[in-house]
Amino acid sequence: MKRDSGCSTVAEQQKQEEKIWDAVKITAYVLMVGLLTFTALMNTVSGYVQEIWETSGHFWQATWLKLYNFFEGREWAIFFFGAALVPSLVFWSFNGILMVADVTGKPDFITRYRIQLGKNDPVDTQKLQQAIYTALCNQFFVSFPMLIPMFYIMKWWGNTFSMELPTFRWFLVELSIFTILEEMLFYYSHRLAHVPLLYKHIHKKHHEWTAPIGVVSIYAHPVEHILSNTLPVMTGPMVMGSHIASIAVWFSLALLTTSISHCGYHLPLLPSPEFHDFHHLKFNQCYGVLGLLDYLHGTDTLFRQTKAYKRHRVLLSLTPLSESIPDSPKRAE
Repeated sequence: MKRDSGCSTVAEQQKQEEKIWDAVKITAYVLMVGLLTFTALMNTVSGYVQEIWETSGHFWQATWLKLYNFFEGREWAIFFFGAALVPSLVFWSFNGILMVADVTGKPDFITRYRIQLGKNDPVDTQKLQQAIYTALCNQFFVSFPMLIPMFYIMKWWGNTFSMELPTFRWFLVELSIFTILEEMLFYYSHRLAHVPLLYKHIHKKHHEWTAPIGVVSIYAHPVEHILSNTLPVMTGPMVMGSHIASIAVWFSLALLTTSISHCGYHLPLLPSPEFHDFHHLKFNQCYGVLGLLDYLHGTDTLFRQTKAYKRHRVLLSLTPLSESIPDSPKRAE
């Protein structure tokens, strides 16, 4: 009987090992097929976009040359315009619209998509003024001065002020690298900022807003603004020696996406802000931008158990997700 038991145990182990090996092979096959499919789709999509880009390429190239000639080739003026003025205009234009909704509660098309219901309805104007003041100080006295060493690094590369714009495919490569570097640098610097000592003296300022609004994206202690907000975004272009046109687009996208992440509204067709909004609500979850490092480090486990996780997707209808996927009713104590 013991032999039979031993044999059956060995047989079961062999079967289990075979199942595991089969699962590994299936997983590898699925990943390989998925990767090949994704690559093929990206090549197809980028090919079509490249055709559109090339069709309009003369327009963009001509526009860039006009801008270059307008500044009479003065590289510092061109750099300041592309790296500071254009992104700032994008940031304050977008947040200006959001602040009108935050203060007045109108238009309803925006306010009905509020994530944390009942919060900032309306926003505390005194807190808002302080947030605007701090954001402006961070821009003028931290971000803009940091562009000075960046300018000389970009001049050293020698490609930033080229008369010829980069191709669209190369910009996509750059954008991918920018995003990966920002995710890594932001996640680890942000998580480090939650160490009790650093949190108390530096990061706590940003977390004064448990229900954030767009302008709060750069409402932070100057040290945090340098290490977590500015350097992660600047590093990619400095590593790649990017063209000023790529820098202007990237900085604008970075400011726009962080504003969306903090805005407090889950608006149709825009990226979901549920991930970072949950971080402000719970403090110890969802440290990153994309969520990949949070998944690998297990810092999104609580988030994945909530309704906020189910709402963490692009809204493709006009019905607010707070209505279609409402929070579970709280139990009476």
